[in-house]
Amino acid sequence: MLIHHVPVVAALLAATGVAALPKKTQQSMGKHRVTSIELGPRPYYLVDNMEEGWLKDRLDSCAETAMRPTKFSISHRGGACLQFPEETVESIMAGTRMGAGIQECDVAFTKDRQFVCRHDQCDLHTTTNIVATELGAKCTKPFAPAANGTAASAKCCTSDLTLAEFKTLCGKMDGFNASATTPEAFLHGTPGWRTDLYATCGTVLAHKEFIALVDGLGLDFTPELKAPAVPMPFEGGDYTFEAYAQQLVDEYRGAGIDFARVYPQSFQFAAVQYWLRREPEFARQAVLLDESGDKGGLEAAVANLTLYKDAGVNIVAPPLPYLVALDGKTGEIVPSSYAREAKRLGLKIITWSLERSGPIAAIHKAGQKGSPDYYYSTFFNATTRDGDIYKLVDVLARQVGVMGIFSDWSATVTYYANCMGFLS
Repeated sequence: MLIHHVPVVAALLAATGVAALPKKTQQSMGKHRVTSIELGPRPYYLVDNMEEGWLKDRLDSCAETAMRPTKFSISHRGGACLQFPEETVESIMAGTRMGAGIQECDVAFTKDRQFVCRHDQCDLHTTTNIVATELGAKCTKPFAPAANGTAASAKCCTSDLTLAEFKTLCGKMDGFNASATTPEAFLHGTPGWRTDLYATCGTVLAHKEFIALVDGLGLDFTPELKAPAVPMPFEGGDYTFEAYAQQLVDEYRGAGIDFARVYPQSFQFAAVQYWLRREPEFARQAVLLDESGDKGGLEAAVANLTLYKDAGVNIVAPPLPYLVALDGKTGEIVPSSYAREAKRLGLKIITWSLERSGPIAAIHKAGQKGSPDYYYSTFFNATTRDGDIYKLVDVLARQVGVMGIFSDWSATVTYYANCMGFLS
């Protein structure tokens, strides 16, 4: 986690004791379908900043084209978390406005075993205002101020709270101030290339609310079953990992959702295996998120693909760098050995996550293994133009053959998909 300077306004608020986020209020759940796609200026900015060539010409020719939603554009944590708090109504609505055809909810459970949308079971201290509320005392590790060279810290999990308690929280931009001496100051750590403009009080979601919202919008679903951050069975009871995996199926069945609209995903191979064995219809579009190459190297990840195929997996989703390589002679971006083997085996591919990081110039300096920026290093070492993000998207789409791309700013992928004919 990079330590970011506290903005001046935030510092003043903390100094005067003013709460960093307002009291929770009821927000609109967007109960109508979005028919007008609004991409905003970013795709056009990126095209303007591309190097000259046929791809820039092609994308530039679509500048005045009316855009449509597409399942090729998959929301990441709502699809707009470059500017909106992730996993909130506001991020989902913004991502939908930018044409994401599939919406994501990362599923974690509460103390009373209810599902909520959070990227990590234990990220409430960085993605909500919990440490500055009375609920902060219930955290696994309540806020501890910075002192004597030790960074400020906290650890707050969905499993620390009931659903009712969770729903009182405000979503905020992911980040924290490691030099904070008060809970209010701890909340302020948004990277400079993001913004707090729309982070006044993001509306957090129960998973059942997510289903109702996305169903009302007429979109498809990609829930991710998160790895439990607590021992299972939970609290020594009967809530096993299998019960957790089954509950995800049951919530879509209970809501009357056609499983053809659901792309359940997990990094937990055991979860996908459970669905394949017990709920084959639900598992038909199950997505195995694969980061096995992070520990064993890319060759090990390539070898695992046969195992996944033999187990009945139809879709794999590795991070971006697993799928591309640099040609040693031309320096051009080309499909990797992982991409070629997945295609040979007949596996479909989804990838993540485009525009998770800041400007390319900053990524060159910060792309260390273990950071989000690392996932872009293969590509970004070959370019310095922000607009050349579209070079990467083009290789992924036309050469690797991915069926969709997760993005933190859905408009970028939506624009490419509309212009190049990747509509669904």
